Amino acid sequence: MNAFLEIFESAYPKITAMPGCESLQLLQDKIIPGILFTFSRWKNEASLENYRQSELFIETWRKTKALFDQKAEAWSVEEVK
Repeated sequence: MNAFLEIFESAYPKITAMPGCESLQLLQDKIIPGILFTFSRWKNEASLENYRQSELFIETWRKTKALFDQKAEAWSVEEVK
């Protein structure tokens, strides 16, 4: 957990500075404290895809993926109301 938090703190200002990034949050499950979620808002799909193809994402993902106990899951969602 501490290693992930260090990576997140280091990457946070870089991610939020990416073109189109409107916000980034780190959330924790209320029932199982070891489960974390990142929630980001992007101006559009192209901005998100540019981030996903960036060296920042590739390097950050490489570091964080190695720390997971289980397979990571990701969702792209949209606000309904």
